[in-house]
Amino acid sequence: MASSEHRYVIVGAGPAGVQLSYYLQQHGADYLTLESGDAPGGFFTKFPRHRRLISLNKVHTDSTDPEIRLRWDWNSLLNDDPELLFPKFSEEYLPAADDLVGYLAEFQRVHRLNIRFGTTVERITKTGDGFTVRTAQGDVRAACVIVAAGWGAPFVPAIKGIEHAVGYEDMDIDPKAYDNQRVLIIGKGNSAFETASAILGRASMVHLASRQPLRLAWNTKHPGDVRGQYGAILDSYQFKTLHSVLDCTIDEIRPVDGRFQVSITYTHAEGETAVLDYHTVLRCTGFQMDTGIFDETTSPQMIRDGRMPGLRPDWQSSNVNGLYFAGTIAQARDVKHASSPFIDGFRYNLRTFTRILRERYEGVPLPRAATPADPGSLAELMLDRVNWSSALWTQFEYLCDVFVRDEDTGDFHHYEDLPEDYAVDRFADARHWYTLALRWGRDDYGDVFAIERHPTPDRARESAFIHPVIRRYRGTELVAEQHLLEDLLAEWRRPDRHVEPLVDFLAKDFTSGP
Repeated sequence: MASSEHRYVIVGAGPAGVQLSYYLQQHGADYLTLESGDAPGGFFTKFPRHRRLISLNKVHTDSTDPEIRLRWDWNSLLNDDPELLFPKFSEEYLPAADDLVGYLAEFQRVHRLNIRFGTTVERITKTGDGFTVRTAQGDVRAACVIVAAGWGAPFVPAIKGIEHAVGYEDMDIDPKAYDNQRVLIIGKGNSAFETASAILGRASMVHLASRQPLRLAWNTKHPGDVRGQYGAILDSYQFKTLHSVLDCTIDEIRPVDGRFQVSITYTHAEGETAVLDYHTVLRCTGFQMDTGIFDETTSPQMIRDGRMPGLRPDWQSSNVNGLYFAGTIAQARDVKHASSPFIDGFRYNLRTFTRILRERYEGVPLPRAATPADPGSLAELMLDRVNWSSALWTQFEYLCDVFVRDEDTGDFHHYEDLPEDYAVDRFADARHWYTLALRWGRDDYGDVFAIERHPTPDRARESAFIHPVIRRYRGTELVAEQHLLEDLLAEWRRPDRHVEPLVDFLAKDFTSGP
């Protein structure tokens, strides 16, 4: 069989594999991407099942700045062609999955990425200082391997009788198939609510059930939690239309006379149990990574019920050197927090990841710029970044800008878009350095739509909306923190509320010594 050798081998040509291929190609890197399908984005040819994405596509904004517009464009891959942005392919606010498939295919065609389609990876083995990736077409050797294969299999919870439930991946998506049926949906995530919304007007009763309480995105600020467009099922529940959302443990599913009896134990009712009767049970419990391509030398440590790999701050496997993960499966560092599972998050992660790879494997230093240690100049630069960067906006509380003081010159080295935990590791020996990030504030306000605000700079720490936060580190020790007031339009330019408090903080910090 034929064989080849490359510095980087990427497994999978979904959105993450395509984006990473683009970055590496732009830098002239020696890479090869392997994809089992005949086109990129194969996952989205089937999922979501009802063919509507939850990723926003806000075509019309107040800004003409391409960088700022990306804050509300959740589907575009980053590239240098203004015609290859997703709003050119769909103007729908919640776009169709097929439009994303078409967009990825065109992105690949225009940029002529080095993707070998129709190539299924059978095994990844650690060999010497690198890896051997086995395929039916021959072995590929690599200095490092980046797995961007996305979700490979449904997650099936350990419930007695779960084999009687029809999986999200196999269920009938014609709403009429559920006419006048009592339907139990196992799960309370977006796939469960997507399914419930589709059959709400056809089924006689829809119950969504899982152990954990419902997590609404407008409360958690995480875009992967249940989104507002599925609110009709919650209305139906509160207005007692027989549709319900249950917090319970599902103890057993039993087929009885062509129907199903389901034994449950309620979570909030002192151990109360019940046996409920359904015509259909649907499993909508999400996905997990397929680990079948790894042998004993590359088997990654798995976390969160075995759904995803554990990662170091540089997206490297927590237990296999040189094995990295990219895209939706590479969310372990900010799981259920920022947007790393989604295109609008991992497109920035992968830009930084490419810089880290090139430094490690090609000797190209991590990009940085010099800026003088003047409080006014540094404050201006920081405010320019939070008012403009789409990376800091989308990857709130995860990616940050870093300013490290040079002990010899006194100036600062400015690094853009680093994961904060990576920065803490990397600059552990620095005596004086800052991170700049956008963060959410307090969450003790009760009703998210009736938050009492305190619009004075001295109470900026009590802001609830996203706002800039500057942290001062001495080595790995966090020694000071400055919050800047939230703003309705996310514009942090007001002299009294933003500029002066930041300049004062930096000036006092500069004079306080290391």
